Amino acid sequence: MRFRHVAIATVIAVSTVILAAPASAATLTFTPVADTYVQSDAATTNYGTSSQLTVDNSPVRRTFLRFTVSGVTEPILSAKLRLRTISGNSGSNNGGTFKAVSNNSWSETGTTWNNQPAIDGATLGSIGSVAASTWYEVNVTAFVTGNGTFSFGATSASTDGAYYSARESGANAPQLVITTGVVSGDPVLVGAGDISNSGSGDSATAALLDNIAGTVFTTGDNVYNNGTASEFNSYYDPTWGRHKSRTRPSPGNHDYNTSGATGYYNYFGAQAGPSGRGYYSFDLGNWHVVSLNSNISMSAGSAQEQWLRADLAASTKPCTIAYWHHPLFTSGANHSPSTSTRPLYQALYDYNADVAVFGHNHQYERFAPMNPNGALDNARGLRPFVAGMGGASHYGFGTIQPNSVARNSTAYGVLKFTLHANSYDWQFVPVAGQSYSDSGTGTCH
Repeated sequence: MRFRHVAIATVIAVSTVILAAPASAATLTFTPVADTYVQSDAATTNYGTSSQLTVDNSPVRRTFLRFTVSGVTEPILSAKLRLRTISGNSGSNNGGTFKAVSNNSWSETGTTWNNQPAIDGATLGSIGSVAASTWYEVNVTAFVTGNGTFSFGATSASTDGAYYSARESGANAPQLVITTGVVSGDPVLVGAGDISNSGSGDSATAALLDNIAGTVFTTGDNVYNNGTASEFNSYYDPTWGRHKSRTRPSPGNHDYNTSGATGYYNYFGAQAGPSGRGYYSFDLGNWHVVSLNSNISMSAGSAQEQWLRADLAASTKPCTIAYWHHPLFTSGANHSPSTSTRPLYQALYDYNADVAVFGHNHQYERFAPMNPNGALDNARGLRPFVAGMGGASHYGFGTIQPNSVARNSTAYGVLKFTLHANSYDWQFVPVAGQSYSDSGTGTCH
């Protein structure tokens, strides 16, 4: 369904995800199976039969919505929560902040301020100023990943309340609009490392991901300074966290500042590979992709190095890319090359891998193809990248190392790989307002 007048929300985490053209697409529209709001100064009153929903901070009013998604048979390309402000209202300077709610058992006609569910999930987005009789939308693709039941909670920090039509209002009822399909074209792998802190760099790079389809990788130090659960919830989750469902991370040393990197493993769950191990692999098209852990033993004969060799031997894909945190090759002034990673690079070289991506130094650098000793090797060498420009404050360069061919220490951005059947394209994508670029093409061995 398409509305003639749709106002797009001013967002913290609500940009429309622009995907490659799908080979086929379908749109499914769901209305709530339950919606209500609660009010702090009417603690035992239920508003489940009201024709409106509201968010406010004086008195405090919170809105809850629940949808049941069924009939989805293809991947979800986008999911948008749409709400229409009521008529006869002057609008508001704050349309509310929307979060996921883990409790789906709340009752439309029984929920009150005193027994309301906790609004305990990820922040999905925020609506800015709203006018009367207008549709607004929040991108909830990171939360709605398939068939199932999904609850949302909305709050506002403003004393100027916003009012939306509830499901009792008929044609103006809230909607969850899901677009499904199979994306055509070659797969994309995109990401960076050294990402989230209290600054704004991570928000800018997350906005890039909003407009790039594909699988997201991280090269460690996902959150600063200590990889705590609180830091993941406060810094990473509102930015890169909205792409969590399509992220395949790797850990960094700051993630391990929390004992056992429990904040990292608990946040990413199964997407970080087997619990506590931190290395795993997966396939994208004609490519084998390996995420490694440079915070544990990497020596020849170690569990990780032996696993890597067995994994590479078992792969039937003609092309291979690997990523981890500590760089074997770097010209960064803050962190020198991590020679302890050489056995991993050696194993990749022995099995004719094509690309290696690191983080740790907060900058971008591309090297020519090299063997494990750093010698130019256009025949069999991996092409190394340092992709530590995800959002944390930049580092400078020191002595420029042999075979370094592209460098930047001022632009935040992401590194995008388009993975063709027997080749790849790379592209440094800068954040808005910055212009550094680097791109090219390589062939698989």
